[in-house]
Amino acid sequence: MPRVYLEQICRRFNPTTAIEAITFEVPDGQFWVLVGPSGCGKSTILRLIAGLDTASSGDIYIGDRLVNQVPARQRDVAMVFQNYALYPHMSVAENLAFGLRLRGTDRRLVQQRIETTAKSLNIAHLLDRKPGQLSGGQQQRVALGRAIVRQPQVFLLDEPLSNLDAQLRDETRAELKQLHQTLGITTIYVTHDQVEAMTLADQIVVLNQGKIQQINDPQTLYAQPVNQMVATFFGSPPMNILPARYDGTAFLVGSNHLPCPTALQKQLQFKLDSATEPELPSGDWTINLGIRPEHIHLTDPASADLIVTATLIEPLGREKLVRASLLTDASTTLQFWAAADQTVRVGDQLPLRLEFNQLFVFHSQTGKNFLI
Repeated sequence: MPRVYLEQICRRFNPTTAIEAITFEVPDGQFWVLVGPSGCGKSTILRLIAGLDTASSGDIYIGDRLVNQVPARQRDVAMVFQNYALYPHMSVAENLAFGLRLRGTDRRLVQQRIETTAKSLNIAHLLDRKPGQLSGGQQQRVALGRAIVRQPQVFLLDEPLSNLDAQLRDETRAELKQLHQTLGITTIYVTHDQVEAMTLADQIVVLNQGKIQQINDPQTLYAQPVNQMVATFFGSPPMNILPARYDGTAFLVGSNHLPCPTALQKQLQFKLDSATEPELPSGDWTINLGIRPEHIHLTDPASADLIVTATLIEPLGREKLVRASLLTDASTTLQFWAAADQTVRVGDQLPLRLEFNQLFVFHSQTGKNFLI
C-alpha cells in the first residue's frame, strides 16, 4: 500500500482560509486520524485527498504520484461517508458490487470479493436485503464493505461512526481496528471524538482553525501536549485549567499559595527567563496551570493544597465525578474523581491534594506548554 503525502496544502474560500500550510506524510499501511473541533478543516483535507475538492496551493501525493490534477475516479482511493451513501433501491450485494461493475471487473471475481468481504464484516446473511431493512450498524458495515471490496490503495473515512449509538460505536470501532490489522491498507480517518482518535490511531494529527497543532502517537499527545488546546482536547473529562500567577517559588491560585517543587522551579525559570512575550513581566508571570482529574485527590484538611465547594456530583458506577469551585474564588472550577463509596454531597467543602509532578504550565495568552 502507498504512502499519502501532503505538502504545504492550503484551501481558501474567499475571504476564509479553511486550511493553511498543511504538511504531513502517512506512511505505507498506517492508520492515521485527523481530529479537532468542528470547522477545523479535517473533512476538507479528506476531500482534497479524495479528489472531491481542489487545493488552492500545495501538492498531494499518493505513493510517488502527484495527484493534484488526477480525477477522483483515477486516484484509487475509497471513501466512507458519515451518511453511508448507500443506494436504497439496491440490495446489499448490489451495493457492494456497484463500484466493481463500473470498472468492468470480471463477474466471478466480483462475486468472490463480495462473499469474502461480507463474511469478514458479518453481513453475509444480509446480502439480499435493501438498506432500508437494515439497522444503522448494519448499514455502516455495508458502507465499509463497499469500500473494502474495491481493494483500494487508500481508505478515507469521514466520521463513519457518528450516527451509531454508544454501544454499537464501541463495537464497530473495535471491528475497524481489527480490519485494518488484517488488510493493512493506508487509512486516514476523520473524527471529532477524542476516544475514537486515541483508540484507533497509529498517529494523530490535531487540527485547530485550519492549522496543525501537533502530530504524535496517542500516548505522547496525552502526556506531552504542545499547547493548552491539545491538552484540553484529549482526556475525558478534560484537563482542569486553573488561572494562576507564578512568583518564582510558588503558584498563586486565587488566594491559595501552592509551593512549586524545586525541580519544576528550575525548569520553569529557564523557560520563563528566555520568553520574550511582553505579557510576561520579569519576576511575576501570569500562567495557566493544567492538571487532569485523575491527579487530584480528596485528602485530610491538614495536608490540603486547595479547599473547594462541591457543586455537582455525577455517579458513574465504580466512581463518581465531582465538579467543584474554589472556596476563595467561585469562578475557578475543576473536576476530579471520588470513589463510589466516598460520601460527597453538593455544598460540601472538600480538601484536595494535587500531584505536583503531574502539573502542566501553559502561557496564558498563546497556550504554549512551558514544560516541553
